[in-house]
Amino acid sequence: MRRTILTLASLAAVASPAAQAHPANDRYCIQGRSWGYPGNCQFASYQQCLATASGTSSYCGINPRYAFSQQRDY
Repeated sequence: MRRTILTLASLAAVASPAAQAHPANDRYCIQGRSWGYPGNCQFASYQQCLATASGTSSYCGINPRYAFSQQRDY
C-alpha cells in the first residue's frame, strides 16, 4: 500500500505543470572570460545582468535553456 501511494505521488509531481516550468530568475546569463559558457545564469532581467556586468569585461546573453527550448502549444 505504501509503495502504491509513493508511486502515485511521484507521478503526480512529475506530471504537474509547475514541475515543468522554468523559474523566472534564470532567464539571463552573465558571460565572459571569467564566467565561461553559459556563465552565471541567475538574472531575471537583462538590466540586472547589465548592472552586474558593468565595469567588467563581461556581457549578458539569454540563457541557452530558454533560447533553444521548444515552443509548446497548450
